[in-house]
Amino acid sequence: MGKVFARTMLAGFMATAVLTGPALRAADPAGQTAADPALQAAIGAKLRPAADTVRDRFRHPYETLQFWGIKPGVTVVDLQPEGGYWTEILAPYLAKTGGIYIAGVADLDDPKVPGGLKVDRQRFETKHADAATYGQIRYAAFGAISGPLAPPNSVDVVISAREIHNWIHLGFNDKAMKDIFTALKPGGFFAVEEHRAEPKEATLTGPGQFTGYVATQTIIDAATKAGFVLDASSEINANPKDTKDYPFGVWTLPPARLSAGPGHPFLTDKERARYDAIGESDRMTLRFRKPA
Repeated sequence: MGKVFARTMLAGFMATAVLTGPALRAADPAGQTAADPALQAAIGAKLRPAADTVRDRFRHPYETLQFWGIKPGVTVVDLQPEGGYWTEILAPYLAKTGGIYIAGVADLDDPKVPGGLKVDRQRFETKHADAATYGQIRYAAFGAISGPLAPPNSVDVVISAREIHNWIHLGFNDKAMKDIFTALKPGGFFAVEEHRAEPKEATLTGPGQFTGYVATQTIIDAATKAGFVLDASSEINANPKDTKDYPFGVWTLPPARLSAGPGHPFLTDKERARYDAIGESDRMTLRFRKPA
């Protein structure tokens, strides 16, 4: 959730379908319904960290992954998995169902990549090295100057969870979208979860105003420019309590819970409790399709 920002601080659109709430329970891309016991088992597995499972009420993993087109045997690229919230579900699930999990991690060949992100990559690889649990995780460098994520037309789903604000801020959003489009199979899905700026347009991510919130249309325009079609949108990760006007942007809220920064005093206990009560951010959940 935007570790680059955390380190810096501390040193009406159209869709072809709109699905919400219970309708997402088992909605596949074709509009059919089919429960996925293997996915349910992966989400309910005891191996998942407690810090992840307590977030499920905000992240709705089963509904979100089904909405994104995750099913047995698919090849998935998970971009910038960081702590591994989706890794802990998807890697074991895909290993058991004959799929492939690819982690899009920090590009070690990019001299501008912060040292902290390199440490994060090493920590991630060490944490998920157990092939008996996670299968043979594959790795792809991802960043401003990285090469292909995977061979062209070889991936079923590419996931970007709460990271596009960083791509915009660091100036490689167009490049990232093109890399994703190239890697996906025709008919494959680009799955997006992102902190939503609306209705407070003043919180748009931009030069000098890096709050972590992004306008929905900004992402739609960038994906469309790369060749994608907006296939569906969902309100499964909406949070109407999110007022989007915090002293440290979206990172004021859980799970980051920033409480101090340059030019701003520490939050009081009362302020901290108020922000914690909001929960995680209001997020758009989108599914783009690479045309066949």
